[in-house]
Amino acid sequence: MLDKLRTYFLGCLLILCIGLQAASLSDQAQVSIMSCTPGKELYALYGHTAVRVCDPMQHLDVTFNYGIFEFDTDHFYWKFVRGETWYRLGAMPTKWFLLEYQEDHRTVYEQILNLTAEQKEAVWRALLENYQPDNRYYLYNFVFDNCATRPYGLVEKALGEPILSDFTGHTGTTYRDFIRHYTGALTWANAGINLLFGPRADQPMTSEQRLFLPEELMYYLQAAHLEDGTPLVKESNIEPFVIAKTPWFASWPLGLALYFIIVAVVSWIDRRRGKWSWGLELAAGIPYVLLLIIVTFLTFFSCHPLVGFGWRLLIIPLTHLCARLIYILR
Repeated sequence: MLDKLRTYFLGCLLILCIGLQAASLSDQAQVSIMSCTPGKELYALYGHTAVRVCDPMQHLDVTFNYGIFEFDTDHFYWKFVRGETWYRLGAMPTKWFLLEYQEDHRTVYEQILNLTAEQKEAVWRALLENYQPDNRYYLYNFVFDNCATRPYGLVEKALGEPILSDFTGHTGTTYRDFIRHYTGALTWANAGINLLFGPRADQPMTSEQRLFLPEELMYYLQAAHLEDGTPLVKESNIEPFVIAKTPWFASWPLGLALYFIIVAVVSWIDRRRGKWSWGLELAAGIPYVLLLIIVTFLTFFSCHPLVGFGWRLLIIPLTHLCARLIYILR
């Protein structure tokens, strides 16, 4: 029932957007940046950013979302691996946007921007233009072009001048360290990301490069001002994102330790019977070779900017070798 209602309201919203393209926002209009706390899914661990346009005089309250993607597109996983995933700009009544995050037990913070009437109109017009069927799709890039960087660029263009901010935050932190903060240092997701990421992920981020993360953008805007010193945010209610902690029994170091123990025990048994368990080598070697093939493919044939060969790829074979020394050094 809820999905049907959403479909109905989205259809009404589309008609509303088309009808209002010739109209201007009133003096009561407000433009806000909506920052959403992390979710449980891997793609939601970093939070989310959206743009809200509210005009009570026009009975308008719409939230635009650059984070819409569809699993049912042709060859989705192949395109995702190659870094060729197309995201699109979506729009819905704000109350439905908030309800969606409420159902997922995620908090949404709002920052009302201190814009002139002309700047609000510029943001509104740009959103409507981007929402046109021929414009709403874009080639998603996790670091350089995502749901947070697009609203930031939109606002900066509407201002007609650079956005200055006193928030230094994690300037100088590497991409790897920053991503680890949200995925959790001990999670298997972070372990997999570290195996895929190469040396480029260890480069320090500049001030604006870190704004691909919604929380960082939120704090950057909170301390932002124009060249004349005017604060960019007029009104807000924000708090730090709460990052879920990883239980010790679900951490990758424990898994790696168990793997070491298993290989060591098998090596001790092999030493006692004077035979080498080749099945263990195949069970460990085949997945590792497949991992190397994936990293090689992504390094040379994908659009992912941070993927590459790094020393962390040696952790698995070195752990295996150290455990096998019990047999080798008999």
